[in-house]
Amino acid sequence: MSDTPAKPVLFWFRRDLRLADHPGLHAALERARANGGAVIPVFVHDREAGGLGAAPRWRLGEGLRVFAEALAEKGSRLILRQGEPLQVLRDLIDETGADCIMWQRAYAPDSIERDSDVKAALESDGIEVESHPGHLLFEPWTVETKQGGFYKVYTPMWNMVKDRDVPEPLRAPSHLRAPDRWPDSDALDDWEMGAAMRQGAAVVAAHATVGEAAARDKFKCFLRDTIADYAKGRDRMDARGTSEMSEPLSYGEIGPRTLWHGAKGAGQGKGVEIYLKELVWREFAYHLMYHTPRLLSDNWREKWDSFPWKEDRRLREVRAWEQARTGVPIVDAALREMYVTGRMHNRARMIVASYLCKHCMVHWRIGQEWFADCLIDWDPASNALGWQWTAGSGPDAAPYFRVYNPYTQAEKFDPDGSYVTAWVAEGQSRPPATALAYFDAIPRAWGLSPDDPYPEPVVSHEEGRARALEAYENRDF
Repeated sequence: MSDTPAKPVLFWFRRDLRLADHPGLHAALERARANGGAVIPVFVHDREAGGLGAAPRWRLGEGLRVFAEALAEKGSRLILRQGEPLQVLRDLIDETGADCIMWQRAYAPDSIERDSDVKAALESDGIEVESHPGHLLFEPWTVETKQGGFYKVYTPMWNMVKDRDVPEPLRAPSHLRAPDRWPDSDALDDWEMGAAMRQGAAVVAAHATVGEAAARDKFKCFLRDTIADYAKGRDRMDARGTSEMSEPLSYGEIGPRTLWHGAKGAGQGKGVEIYLKELVWREFAYHLMYHTPRLLSDNWREKWDSFPWKEDRRLREVRAWEQARTGVPIVDAALREMYVTGRMHNRARMIVASYLCKHCMVHWRIGQEWFADCLIDWDPASNALGWQWTAGSGPDAAPYFRVYNPYTQAEKFDPDGSYVTAWVAEGQSRPPATALAYFDAIPRAWGLSPDDPYPEPVVSHEEGRARALEAYENRDF
């Protein structure tokens, strides 16, 4: 028998901080078992992680903390390193003797370029490299129209994939074998991932769902109590009618196959069908980002490049929108929900985006970038598609002439005003804690107080709608 120690497998975690429903980790464990070695979990704080906005970077740090604890419970560790991934991984190979590295695939253009470069360089070093699925239900290149191209409209894509076989989720390992020697690790606190959040971190922390166990528990409650009424309840801003899985999905703390099969197991009602459609809408966003990366930064429909959107962030309308002081209660309530919880109801996102892009005539990129800084469930594909859909410049977009009336939206989806009451303190003699928390979360430099008078609308619905329709008139969209 050889005395040479078995070579470990390095698994590079990114936005896949879970143990169950993880095809890549499962493959790494199978390889390690076959050669008598161990899997060494690694997270690299690279330029991509460092470039995240304040809220998602803080939330990633919290996710790493909880994931490290989950690994420890299984007998393993999460090795943290900071730097360029290729150099970090080469250092770990030298330190551990690993001859294989695996990871779960990413689909944003910068991530694809990074991973391709790392893979090519490591393979030239003689290291085996494997990438695996897991962030999506369907790999983007496997979903094609009958003509062989990618989908530009959602409904045909839904019809194509709705009956496809989706593999059952894999179970979490019961134990993770430790290597003979662990490499050194950075301390997570030294990365100061919440620094940009300042006082807002403590406010948002009370509302975050961090880690795989918390995500799975919340999803079980959704399946038990809520999914049957999801078709109608998902649009009500005054009730908890959604699964609230966007946050753990973003960090891979729950896998999409778990959600798909969990929903299918809940019955055959309309609520189940609509929930499955929402999961495929997320797939549609990634499908488009993969095939047309310009979705993230440019008008998907190039004819919109000449549209007269305002792009000056110093504008009064932009400042009022950012501070949730537009004078339109449902818009301000939605933005304040985001500052306090790190999330925003999906119906509210459409109303807020429509107000900025159409009432205020401000470029969707300004809203997209603001959300990227403020949302703990930020997702590059979903965020970009959502903004371009509402603005009208994206694929399968809302018609350009659809200008959401925030007041009728409020009447329909917050009929007794409880959502606005929960988040807007001004004018209330005894505002609830949620509404007051907004003033704890926002920058002190804004100088705002719950005793301030509530502002008049920065742009009225009538004025904004008329101005938007005038700009759209006679344009060849």
